[in-house]
Amino acid sequence: MKIQGKQYHTIWLKEGDSKTVQVIDQRKLPFQFEVVDLKTTQDSWFAINEMVVRGAPLIGVTAAFGIYIALLEFQEGNLETYLIEKADYLKSSRPTAVNLAFAVEEMLKFILQEKSNPKLIEKTLEKANQLKEKEIQFSEKIGEFGVNIIEEIYETKKDTVNILTHCNAGWLACIDWGTATAPMYKAHLKGIPVHVWVDETRPRNQGARLTAFELGEEGIPHTVIPDNTGGHLMQHGQVDCCVVGSDRTTLNGDVCNKIGTYLKALAAFDNEIPFYAALPVSTIDFSISDGLKEIPIEERETEEVTHIEGKDAQGRLHTVQLTGDGHKISNFGFDVTPARLISAIITEKAVVHANAEEISTLRV
Repeated sequence: MKIQGKQYHTIWLKEGDSKTVQVIDQRKLPFQFEVVDLKTTQDSWFAINEMVVRGAPLIGVTAAFGIYIALLEFQEGNLETYLIEKADYLKSSRPTAVNLAFAVEEMLKFILQEKSNPKLIEKTLEKANQLKEKEIQFSEKIGEFGVNIIEEIYETKKDTVNILTHCNAGWLACIDWGTATAPMYKAHLKGIPVHVWVDETRPRNQGARLTAFELGEEGIPHTVIPDNTGGHLMQHGQVDCCVVGSDRTTLNGDVCNKIGTYLKALAAFDNEIPFYAALPVSTIDFSISDGLKEIPIEERETEEVTHIEGKDAQGRLHTVQLTGDGHKISNFGFDVTPARLISAIITEKAVVHANAEEISTLRV
């Protein structure tokens, strides 16, 4: 998608330098556009852990390139032992998103199968790029399936379709198109009038800072709202559907996503508003069936809650403290929305109901 009219992906190989991976620093958006170089495995771990990159699909692809970088760094010893150690290191960067482990394991398996290949480094880079291209294709297919849902609402309503989304499951969280936003972009391109309610999404404000930014760059009408506003809008008929992303979804259809998603799903359920999760099949963890008991929920630094970043009248960025001193702070990164609250799951393969019978068909 575009930034200031120029087409970008969120991750790419530096021009003329096959040993350096570049990413957009999402901590700085929307106030500054900066590109960060990833030259070491540690750089890749830092980028994921510190949310230079974020969003399950992008985290996975960043980790895939991280394994490629790890291979470049290998000097001597047992390659398999070395790579397993690096793989575990990268997987430790953020424990909730299943795409991270999936991409790392895919890369590890490929390298160990091809380790006698004299062009191993080139082939490994090709593999990382293949995973990147697949994510782009998956996101676009999610958009193609999802736009049908939006179009059906429009055909019934004959007026602007109001969509509520939480956090950022846009192209910035992926490589291009996004997951939750892909149907919105496809609808916009088809001339279907849409308007997006964008939850600010505390504590890191990914909605206010990132989702609003990318929707604005694509010319999609949107309104940023405080996190607690969604229920009120639903009660007054101002939301036609909710579409969110996912960092991990279980076989039975429980959806783990940014903290606060569950509350939106409860409000949607109470107001009979359809609530959709849009995600690639790689986000589904087929090995677990109880999201509440089996998905590890990341707890992040308390400073994300006690402080906030913004710009002053001169355009300078500052971090200020929001809370008083001496308080106990809790900062869970995700929550789990039970399958019973999910109207359907939109994937690159099909739109399915949130149950094991239908989700299991996606495994093939």
